[in-house]
Amino acid sequence: MTRYPRDMTGYGATPPAAQWPNGAKIAVQIVLNYEEGGENNILHGDPASEAFLSEITGASAWPGQRHWNMESIYEYGARAGFWRVHRMLKDLPITVYGVATALARAPEQVAAMKAADWEIASHGLKWIEHKDMPEDQERAQIAEAIRLHTEVTGSAPRGWYTGRCSNDTVRLAAETGQFAYVADSYADDLPYWMQFGQRDQLIVPYTMDCNDMRFAIQAGFTNGDQFESYLKDSFDYLYEEGEAGQPKILSIGLHCRLIGRPGRAAALRRAIAHFQSRDDVWFATRLQIAEHWAKTHPPVSKPRPSQMDRATFVQEFGGIFEHSPWIAEAAHALELGPAHDTAIGIHQALARVFRSATDVQRLGVLTAHPDLAGKLAAAKRLTAESTAEQASVGLDALTDAERDQFVELNATYTEKFGFPFIIAVRDNTKASIIAAFKRRIDNDRAAEFAEACKQVERIAELRLIEKLGA
Repeated sequence: MTRYPRDMTGYGATPPAAQWPNGAKIAVQIVLNYEEGGENNILHGDPASEAFLSEITGASAWPGQRHWNMESIYEYGARAGFWRVHRMLKDLPITVYGVATALARAPEQVAAMKAADWEIASHGLKWIEHKDMPEDQERAQIAEAIRLHTEVTGSAPRGWYTGRCSNDTVRLAAETGQFAYVADSYADDLPYWMQFGQRDQLIVPYTMDCNDMRFAIQAGFTNGDQFESYLKDSFDYLYEEGEAGQPKILSIGLHCRLIGRPGRAAALRRAIAHFQSRDDVWFATRLQIAEHWAKTHPPVSKPRPSQMDRATFVQEFGGIFEHSPWIAEAAHALELGPAHDTAIGIHQALARVFRSATDVQRLGVLTAHPDLAGKLAAAKRLTAESTAEQASVGLDALTDAERDQFVELNATYTEKFGFPFIIAVRDNTKASIIAAFKRRIDNDRAAEFAEACKQVERIAELRLIEKLGA
């Protein structure tokens, strides 16, 4: 594998300003998962009963059998839990992740969702695992989920979340061209774009921490106070970030059969009251967030070095280390991925090759650099990069006395070390360059070789930042 598909960088240290409506410092996005009636059940044509997210600790599937206790727990979510949550949240804009077959078995609940003007996004055709499902079968299930959802609710879903997904799910959902957002990700606190072929798909990440599913797993919440405290702490921390100019999304995941139990519902009610007590809070559906993001931060086409062929990569980056295209050639063969589609990422790849090269090879890179304000500069035979760098501190407009000083320093330095004096001029002034020249001439060769190599790497970094942006 020479191309690593995962994006481990994202927005990095400088996420975009969300610019939520009315200057909100935080967006609160509540999801209610409606899965009851769409879970694994031999009545639904599945091979076994459900075993996931219930009150039964360590539940296992019963092949070929109905599981009365499991079924009744799920039924609680539809019969009682949904209505308790609906009464609590009906005046807030929330998103329902609706399993299409579950929605088809819940006409009164769907009518209540629509009356509350909740967004009903698709949660797939059935609430089952997809990890081993063949691609063509999953594609067909997505299409059938869209069809059935539209038939049951009266409108096609604009959002998608499978949950128990495969590695193909997000791509397959994106390929439909149907969805304003896909939520099968837990990778960020903000929406982000992914590209599949020529399609840009917005991802609005979901949550597994601010999620009542933690009442149904061993390493989770055991009482409502823990859930309430966790939601409040998450809200307060994100609110502080919003006050500092970096608003985010607080994503909350709920399930009718879990949060719908009275002891947990009470904790949710207290947490929401805490949110509502603060100013500048935007309660929004996932679709509202997606539409805002698409308008405010539309996808931007930019070079993706990790996807370039070898010739293009070398053409673009072969001159970053002075007259040393072999570094770019070797870097292209490394395991590159989205993390290398930035100036810092490409710099790491190029620098790895330079650092692992022999001393003879690195000396060749050093000697490829021109003297500062030397003969090549006077003859206008520098690379475009070196010309701009030397001009940035006025080395192209020296007085006669300054030029003579550089000539003398260059000759002394090169005679002693066997390579030209190298310094990242964009980090310096003319005066600091001369001072460094005089100071470094007193180094021994090993120390100066190391310093020159360090400066070469810094020059490369600055060139990449200028080329690709910070």
